Amino acid sequence: MAITYNIYCDESCHLENDHEKIMVIGSIWCPLNRVQEISKQIRQIKENHNLNKDFEIKWTKVSPAKQNFYLELLDYFFRNDDLHFRTLIVPDKTKLNHDFFGQDHDVWYYKIFFTLLKVIFNPYDSYHIYLDIKDTRGSVKLKKLHDVLCNNMYDFSRQIIERVQTVRSHEVELLQITDLLIGVISYANRGLDTSPAKVALVEKMKILSGYSLTKTTLLREHKVNIFRWNASEVG
Repeated sequence: MAITYNIYCDESCHLENDHEKIMVIGSIWCPLNRVQEISKQIRQIKENHNLNKDFEIKWTKVSPAKQNFYLELLDYFFRNDDLHFRTLIVPDKTKLNHDFFGQDHDVWYYKIFFTLLKVIFNPYDSYHIYLDIKDTRGSVKLKKLHDVLCNNMYDFSRQIIERVQTVRSHEVELLQITDLLIGVISYANRGLDTSPAKVALVEKMKILSGYSLTKTTLLREHKVNIFRWNASEVG
C-alpha cells in the first residue's frame, strides 16, 4: 500500500558568496498521517520546559539555559521510529567549478537538492516537500526545483512528488527540528567548540546515531543518513 510522506528541508550557508566554505542541507521525513501527532508531542516538550508552545526551535537559539530542552528534542527524534533524517555536506564551496560544468550556482543547487532527496524517494509512494520560505528565491525557482525533481524521477505526471512548496518555519515543528539537526551537523563539521551547549548536542547526537557526523554513512542508513559530497560528484 502506497504511503504519503512529508519531507521538510532546510539549508545552511547555501548562498554562493556568503564567505562560508561548508554548506549543509538536510531533510526530515515522516508519514503524513503521523505529522499532527508528532507536532503535538514536540509542542508538549516545549511546555514541559516552560516554553510557549509557539516557541521556535532554532540552532541559533541553543544556549546553556535551554540545553536540557534541546537534548530532550534529540532524544525524542531518536526514539520516534517515524522520523528520519538525511543530510548532505559540501565541505568546501570554493572548489565548485560551475564554468567547467556549464552551469551557474542555481543549476548546481537543483542538482545537489536532488542528490539529497533521491535516496529518500520510493517510486511506489508519494511525497510532499516543504522548504522554509526564507530559503527559497521566488516561485519561479520553486517551480524549477519541482520540475527537476520530477524529471529526474521520470515522474512526469507528478504522482510521486506531488507537491513542493514553502512554509513558515515558526509554524512547522518538524521544519524546526530539521534546522536543529542541520545545525548539529554543521557545527560538528566546522570543528567548533565555542558553545558548551552546542558541543553537548553534537556529542549527544554522535552517541545516539553511532556516527562521527563528519563521514558518509551507508546508503541504506535510514535514521541518520549522511553524505559527504565531493565536487566531482555533481559538478
